[in-house]
Amino acid sequence: MITAERMVDAVGTLVQCESPTQDLAACMRVCDLAVSAMGDFLPTPASLGVSEGRPYVRWGADHPEVLLLGHLDTVWPLGTLDRLPWRVDGDRMHGPGVFDMKAGVVQGWAALASLAARHPDRAARTGMLLTTDEETGSATSRPVIAEAIRDARAVLVLEPALGSALKIARKGTSWYVLTFHGRAAHAGLDPDRGINAAVEAALFTVASRAWADPAVGTTVTPTLMSAGTTSNTVPAQASVTIDVRAWTAAEQQRVDAQVRGWALDHPEATWAIGGGIDRPALEESMSAGLFARAVDAARRLDVAHLEGAAVGGASDGNLTAAAGVPTLDGLGAVGDGAHADHEFASIAGMVERSALVGALLADLLEDSDG
Repeated sequence: MITAERMVDAVGTLVQCESPTQDLAACMRVCDLAVSAMGDFLPTPASLGVSEGRPYVRWGADHPEVLLLGHLDTVWPLGTLDRLPWRVDGDRMHGPGVFDMKAGVVQGWAALASLAARHPDRAARTGMLLTTDEETGSATSRPVIAEAIRDARAVLVLEPALGSALKIARKGTSWYVLTFHGRAAHAGLDPDRGINAAVEAALFTVASRAWADPAVGTTVTPTLMSAGTTSNTVPAQASVTIDVRAWTAAEQQRVDAQVRGWALDHPEATWAIGGGIDRPALEESMSAGLFARAVDAARRLDVAHLEGAAVGGASDGNLTAAAGVPTLDGLGAVGDGAHADHEFASIAGMVERSALVGALLADLLEDSDG
């Protein structure tokens, strides 16, 4: 049995190895550390992989029936530990990345260790993937994830819970960077000879607000804007970044068509569209069956009744659900403060949730015992 003390020690080891997404050397260090630490929990070794120069960690079957999915990168820059050191205060663990999501990673190790001790044959059909670019969109991890879930019947995502609720739906995310090209001219002498890219960008930005649909939860938010070179020159170039969130793939596609169908005001202006639909929505239908089984497992463990929540943020669970694999998210740490100074994870919650994940794994793999 994996004790709470061993789990806390492992979380502390990971948290004290800072791993901002953008720092590849730091990400390599935390992956090396994770491979070593997993040897203290699991009966077979983990392995270090690299995709397009970015490290990741794999454990278990190459093509598991059930995959535990998580990430080791954080949003915190190197040196944050000087300001927010690792510490344990009663039931709470503190430190950069402890809630999102290093405590959840250790919960996964403990769950797999429990399964391996009780059902080694079932554990042999599981796997774990820990990536290092989830916080910035998983650009290099996507093919690794796709390969890992090739034969999977379920994916359990170790992202933090929402309070104590599992995440049964996530909004899809789309990002667009629109670049408008006009023609420069002197703003005082002959402005009419110019083509004002700033005006084109502004017209698009104002129009984009109408593409949101509050009734179904679709948001369209301009976030960044720039134009021009000097205060007395008609801007020859401008750019706008748009953030789109929606509960369904259909809504993402509707807004995508609006963006791409936009007509420029000036007949000689041109533009380019970068980005698009990034992570498709994790719709509730893809988690419903797994959530019901998690509720049943919690009941057998005499755990308080599980709640499910729909959240606006995306995770790699969006990718696995979009690939057609049933996915349940939010099985990681119980706590609060993702990406915030007050970030913490509960020790009692970590122990309880590792037991829940272990029970859910056993239940799912029992279906295919043969």
